[in-house]
Amino acid sequence: MPHRGLLPPAGPARGLAGAQLTNALGDGAFLVTSALYFTRVVGLSASQIGVGLTLGWAAGALAGVPLGHLADRRGPRGVAALLAVATAAAVGVFLLAGSFPVFVVGALLYGCAQSGLGAARQALLAGLVEPGRRTEVRAYLQSTVNAGLAVGAATGGAALHLDTPAAYRVVLGLDVLSFLAAAVLLARLPAVPPTAAVPGEPRLAVLRDRPYALVALLNTVMLLYMPLLSLIVPLWIVERTAAPDWLTAALLVLNTLTVVVCQVRVARRVDGLATAARYVRWAGVLLLACCAAFALSSSGGSARSAAAVLLVAAALQVAGEMMLAAGSWEIGFGLAPADRQGQYQGFFGSGVAVARMVGPVLLTSLVLGGGTVGWLVLGGMFALAGAATAPAVRLAERSRAAAVPAGSGDVVPGADAEPAVGAAG
Repeated sequence: MPHRGLLPPAGPARGLAGAQLTNALGDGAFLVTSALYFTRVVGLSASQIGVGLTLGWAAGALAGVPLGHLADRRGPRGVAALLAVATAAAVGVFLLAGSFPVFVVGALLYGCAQSGLGAARQALLAGLVEPGRRTEVRAYLQSTVNAGLAVGAATGGAALHLDTPAAYRVVLGLDVLSFLAAAVLLARLPAVPPTAAVPGEPRLAVLRDRPYALVALLNTVMLLYMPLLSLIVPLWIVERTAAPDWLTAALLVLNTLTVVVCQVRVARRVDGLATAARYVRWAGVLLLACCAAFALSSSGGSARSAAAVLLVAAALQVAGEMMLAAGSWEIGFGLAPADRQGQYQGFFGSGVAVARMVGPVLLTSLVLGGGTVGWLVLGGMFALAGAATAPAVRLAERSRAAAVPAGSGDVVPGADAEPAVGAAG
């Protein structure tokens, strides 16, 4: 009988979920208050915040692969704990920042530490959980993170209500503590042995793996959905529709609760690379439909009709988001060599940093500047990237199989022969 509940079954996977829940509580509070903290307390302009965060996520996109490689060679548990501490230090820099240069230093450290932490945690998951359960466990982690972000956001909302420098600093202090606590929880997990370098092989082999790079690029295009509900849709509702402004918060709540409740159920149906590729293709179709619905919401009519269309669009968006997540997790793990999960997860995960870096500027120009046509162009991008994923995955599978010498002991993607260390159960 399938396990029920927010956390995965007892074992290392539950420890991973506990660590991510802990830092998600702090992150949720930080995310909803950071913009006002940087402007009202630190004294930065909106353009300075944008430049600093862009530089930080650019650095993070570049740092993911080498830090993931470090996790492979030194062991992902220790590297993940160290990078959680580094993230706490970055938030500490924000807490002490009083000028733009100090803010940039914090943003650079934050972007690098977060990207590396994501890669190391993924490598740790790959070492602790058998291949057939990784996507399901990753779905549990995603649900846990969303729940933690929601609770943390409520805490941040209290700070916004108080609107004092002390309240904002308390939120950042809690975020620091949450990452330090997460580091402790990560350090208590079972160790995953480091992998030794193979003589003659390139140190960062993922940078020469063109088929995998193609799959990662397509995934990055799909990840451009990320700024939709947090930035683009709120501006669209205010500027282009008759719907009430408060609906933006309702759509965010709908998204968060749906992921918490449904993500694991969606992910359980993914049982290999072929299924994963189909999920990504359908995610592209759903995101196209959601973009068309968002465009339709500005076609006039009453506030009630605009709100109804926006709710349908948000429901299509979260369905596509969950299918994309489940499919991309399986693909990212399944196409990565067993001994280089860290650097491959770092490369695959760099799409998140790229989407956070270029997504707001690109989507603001495309959607808010282009209106209905912009929405349809964006939806077409999602649909094309989703459709192209299946042939790209098959190409990567063939390339990987051809590169594995007979008797090498490496694992062909989709096979569940890789031994698990302390498998969750």
